Amino acid sequence: MRPRRSVLYLPGSSERALEKAKTLPADALILDLEDAVAPDAKAAARERVCAAAAAGDYGSREVTIRVNGLDTEWHDADLRAAAQAGPAAVVVPKVNSARQVHNIERALELGGAPEHTKIWAMVETPVAMLHAEEIAAASDRLTVLVMGTNDLAKELHAEFVPGRGPLLGGLSLCLLAARATGKVILDGVYNDVRDLEGFEAECRQGREYGFDGKTLIHPGQIEPCNRVFAPSDEEIAQARTVIEAFEQARSEGRGVVTVDGRMIENLHVDNARRILSLAEAVGKG
Repeated sequence: MRPRRSVLYLPGSSERALEKAKTLPADALILDLEDAVAPDAKAAARERVCAAAAAGDYGSREVTIRVNGLDTEWHDADLRAAAQAGPAAVVVPKVNSARQVHNIERALELGGAPEHTKIWAMVETPVAMLHAEEIAAASDRLTVLVMGTNDLAKELHAEFVPGRGPLLGGLSLCLLAARATGKVILDGVYNDVRDLEGFEAECRQGREYGFDGKTLIHPGQIEPCNRVFAPSDEEIAQARTVIEAFEQARSEGRGVVTVDGRMIENLHVDNARRILSLAEAVGKG
């Protein structure tokens, strides 16, 4: 299991940010050529980001490149350059259909992208919410859905409120699509980098909903995000207890297993094993 608890956006135009990221404890990085880069800096940022991704200087961090959108003048050149750089994934904004996924996949293949370079599709429009399953199922090369909650709120004419009530319908549709197709799904960003209490509350909400991790816009958000999306010591201990009790009962030929008065079924054991796999992946095993 590859952990993707914390996934940090980095401006591709900033050499300092790209260098600093080599020491940050984020699970994954998105080297951004889109929103964080001014139009007249796109070409230079593309060269800088692709060189950084190809260098392999980020240790165990998963390094991805966010290209400009499909409807922009920079998209094709970004995809060609990213394919040659061979990052862990190419993050594509505003993916709205399976056909677009197929076009992205074809462009990566034509550009010579290695097999390990996957597609992370950003779903951030009402159209994407309504077609999330077809997007997620469009390609085996597509491995991650990334929620673009800022753009989704804009298109819905929704307000940003605690608990994100106006967005929960879209979040739920995308979560269903990800789980139905076996993909990873990442929650959207939290905009107020000073409000760590509100940020942590939104991390907890995302984890409770079932997200695998969260996208971030500031290094200060990494630690609470990693903590919330990692299994707690209590969860790890409980998972071990469940597995041990189940295996003991099976060895004794018993069909009914209880732990702390609760009946344990295969689904509880599967979840316990998932928790232990994640704990091991993040160094808590």
